[in-house]
Amino acid sequence: MLLEHDRDIAELLTSTRRIALVGASARRERASNEIFRFLQQQNYDVIPVNPGLAGQILYDVPVVGSLADITGTIDLVDIFRNSAAAGDVVDQAIAVGAKAVWMQLGVINQPAAERASDAGLKVVMDRCPKIEMPRLGLLS
Repeated sequence: MLLEHDRDIAELLTSTRRIALVGASARRERASNEIFRFLQQQNYDVIPVNPGLAGQILYDVPVVGSLADITGTIDLVDIFRNSAAAGDVVDQAIAVGAKAVWMQLGVINQPAAERASDAGLKVVMDRCPKIEMPRLGLLS
């Protein structure tokens, strides 16, 4: 289900506790690094995912190489990959039983969104939680 209404996005953000952030970067100037810190500050359990950084520590959290390396429930997969690469991440999210996928600003992949929806995942596309949370009054 593609979430486009404020109430649905707010419900997803308030019900989410554990986020896998795919495309995490150790470089502070990268948007994925900024959003990682922001989500931590909002009291989410954020797991950084990046095969090139696997085993390293990012903001006191071990980086994993793939979604399959995460044990336990994943409420939301936040995707910091380009639109074409997002499809593979969505397929991985479906395979590991994630509850939702969130494609960041500029990341639009309609076929992947449809696959996720068909598999029962909630989908947000072309949005950023750091913009949506304050706009919806959801800051901690």
